[in-house]
Amino acid sequence: MTSIKEDEVHTDGGLDSDPAKKEEPREFASGPTLPTKESAAAAKRRDRFFTIVIPLCVIACLIVVWHVMVKVNEVPHYILPGPSLVVNSLVSDWHILFPALLVTAKITLMSLALALLGGGGMAILLVQSRWIETALYPIMVILQVTPIIAIAPLILIYAPTTQTALLICAFVVAFFPILSNMVQGLKSVDHNLLNLFELYGASRWQTLVYLKLPSCLPYFMTGLRIGGGLALIAAVVAEFAAGSAGAGSGLAFRLLESQFRLNISRLFAALFLLASLGVLIFAITSFISWWTLHRWHESSVKREN
Repeated sequence: MTSIKEDEVHTDGGLDSDPAKKEEPREFASGPTLPTKESAAAAKRRDRFFTIVIPLCVIACLIVVWHVMVKVNEVPHYILPGPSLVVNSLVSDWHILFPALLVTAKITLMSLALALLGGGGMAILLVQSRWIETALYPIMVILQVTPIIAIAPLILIYAPTTQTALLICAFVVAFFPILSNMVQGLKSVDHNLLNLFELYGASRWQTLVYLKLPSCLPYFMTGLRIGGGLALIAAVVAEFAAGSAGAGSGLAFRLLESQFRLNISRLFAALFLLASLGVLIFAITSFISWWTLHRWHESSVKREN
């Protein structure tokens, strides 16, 4: 009787029953894998490195081009000074420029704080009643679209001091972006959530505090960043219009003084301080916005995939 080996036995379907010869399961295309903690941290450090290094390299290249153009074309220093002359002027005239920088920074920050309080409070008032919004919003728009350089002479007449007039001018310019963004945010609340609050019998005050204000926070932060830059611009423009001079004047007067005296290196140094102040204000407001929103809002939360 012929013996049949175990490895020669086949199933009814014609496949070998040997487990070693069974067909291996097919591999299916998998989706994108989530990064590990180590790779995510490395990518975060790399992004932060390039975020700092690339702008610094671009600025350094521009300074080198500036220096080469001045040297090759032999441009007179009273027309376009080189970077070294600007740095020397910044160091030698620091005792003149730094107090002016403090005056401009004080006016800018005070006007921005007043604009935050005034714009936020006015926005809350406007959204409470359609009649109040209809009555007051056109006045706010008129103040915004009217050039501040045209209003400044009137403000200088009626304001008790020049510093107060500068503060009012900067406040008027920074006020409307904060007001407009916050009104838009308060009106952009999800209607389903509003209906839910009404269903549970929430009062108008509870709806404002627990729903509308948190929902409009991203809009408010956008207005804060815009208002910070506009407050600095308005402070400088108002000082130009006021023509203030003396020890208590800001960087705008130092710009005009340097222009009249053809001290172009000091003028560039004052411009550098103004630009640095603007960048610092933007960085502070951007950090406040990120710190407020990065845990919950989509505009600041980093995607995991």
